[in-house]
Amino acid sequence: MLISCGYTIAFSAERATPMIALLSIRPERRRDLRCPHRISLAPDVPRFDFVDGFGNVCTRLTVPAGGIELSCDFVVEDSGKPEPVTLDANEHPIERLPDEVLPFLLPSRYCESDLLGKTAWDLFGHIEPGWTRVQEIVDFTHGRIAFGYEDANRYRTAMGAFDQRVGVCRDYAHLAIALCRAMNIPARYCTGYLGDIGIAPVDLPMDFSAWIEVWLGDRWHTFDPRHNRRRIGRVLMAVGRDAADAALTTAFGPVALRNFEVRCEETVSARARVAA
Repeated sequence: MLISCGYTIAFSAERATPMIALLSIRPERRRDLRCPHRISLAPDVPRFDFVDGFGNVCTRLTVPAGGIELSCDFVVEDSGKPEPVTLDANEHPIERLPDEVLPFLLPSRYCESDLLGKTAWDLFGHIEPGWTRVQEIVDFTHGRIAFGYEDANRYRTAMGAFDQRVGVCRDYAHLAIALCRAMNIPARYCTGYLGDIGIAPVDLPMDFSAWIEVWLGDRWHTFDPRHNRRRIGRVLMAVGRDAADAALTTAFGPVALRNFEVRCEETVSARARVAA
């Protein structure tokens, strides 16, 4: 199947302000592109890309005085199948984990796994290790938090989500990550596109989504504490220890968001979408 993705995001600024944007898809999905993927800037100021320590494609630019609009439209091919369930995916002792996954065991800005350690072991210590335990953590998180855009708070941490029991997709992700790490299961934060594909249309504005990946067996596996179901057509943009590492944009000075639109839907053909 083919999925049409894109966004239009605009900022205003009183003075020239440097910015880093993580608005490109991950390099491992580039082979699935069926048309060019390029961020358009208006005005077209200089920019260049680099790859950060988590493998994300980052774009450096300077927002000019007055503001800027960033936009992108592309088509990506997807299997059209729901994300797999791997019930036999097992946990590993820390001494057998690959070096590159060890940072995803540590507490981070939004995921205070050290503060949630006793709670996690009390809740999940008796659960069979591996996929079953992670799914129990995801089930718990899904039931613990009530979703509401009105409850969005960029300063809320995993501990805050646990106590306040409200939040948006990033709060679900942070709490599940912190609980996994407290159980010595590497977990990382993910953000990207997730359209209403294979489900009834959702009567909410389209937005980027946050979910998690957990290291079991010999690879990362996707779990979604917000929706708690295997989905079709997820397109990954960025990963990190938490939302601080995978922020869509980071401005080094005052800017104001004045427009935010996200697009993600199944399409008939790449040629039809590009011509539209």
